[in-house]
Amino acid sequence: MRKQNHSSEVEFILLGFSTFPELQGQMFGTFLVIYLVTLIGNALIITIIFLDQSLHIPMYLFLQNLSLVDLCFSTVITPKMLVVLTTEKATISFGGCFAQMYFILLFGGTECFLLGAMAYDRFAAICHPLSYPVLMNKRVFVKLAVFSWVSGTMMTTLQTTWVFSFPYCGHREINHLFCETPPVLELACADTFLFEVYAFTATILVVTAPFLLILLSYTRILFAILRMPSTTGRQKAFSTCASHLTSVTLFYGTASITYLQPKSRYSPDTKKLMSLAYTLLTPLLNPLIYSLRNKEMKRAVVKLWQRK
Repeated sequence: MRKQNHSSEVEFILLGFSTFPELQGQMFGTFLVIYLVTLIGNALIITIIFLDQSLHIPMYLFLQNLSLVDLCFSTVITPKMLVVLTTEKATISFGGCFAQMYFILLFGGTECFLLGAMAYDRFAAICHPLSYPVLMNKRVFVKLAVFSWVSGTMMTTLQTTWVFSFPYCGHREINHLFCETPPVLELACADTFLFEVYAFTATILVVTAPFLLILLSYTRILFAILRMPSTTGRQKAFSTCASHLTSVTLFYGTASITYLQPKSRYSPDTKKLMSLAYTLLTPLLNPLIYSLRNKEMKRAVVKLWQRK
């Protein structure tokens, strides 16, 4: 009991890439540039969709939500990561670590569900174009968006509260760049087996349910595209879906590798690099993928620029 009472007074030490001190300066510069580009890119998409009334349709409103998630996701992680790379002994309080883990799980889980909802939107638009206004109207969009955020919140609240209910004593060094669940859990001085079973099961459900929806949607989309008589129509449909598929591959691929691999398979430094793939690269590349491949987004940017 005494250990549990003192858990809230723990101050963790984030080790970062302390085994490669000569690279930390270069990493700081690289991560800072990535963060600034991520902020600007996602903020631009949010602003453009907000200002252009012609983009107030489910496809772009989902994209606006995704950009908001990516912007927040990056902001929760990167500033503290930059401090870790420039400080010899970077610390984070018990409460600060709880908050960071909570929002990492919240935005990560919400993004999973949003990507699934976006796949359904593309399925409805391509496979049932005449029924699309009924299958995916503003009301349906609001329900799917709210479901994505609420589901992410419920999963996150349970998991983070459970992680920080364990007593933390003695060893305080987190061998990571930020407070992610696996490295923090290694410091708990209690049996965490039951939680690990729950966390693994929950991760599979959160990843698998949207992924199966995406897989089913794009299987139907592929058959619908192949039946199109016009080559131009097929190219336009493939182009519309390519952006979303690229985002899905980036996010699900890197996040699954991070959370669903056996503990002993990779070294701690390899696991850090895997975490960086979905925490830094996905929020960075999503705005580039969607803006560069989308004619309507380009047209909206030109229109707003001409107004200015």
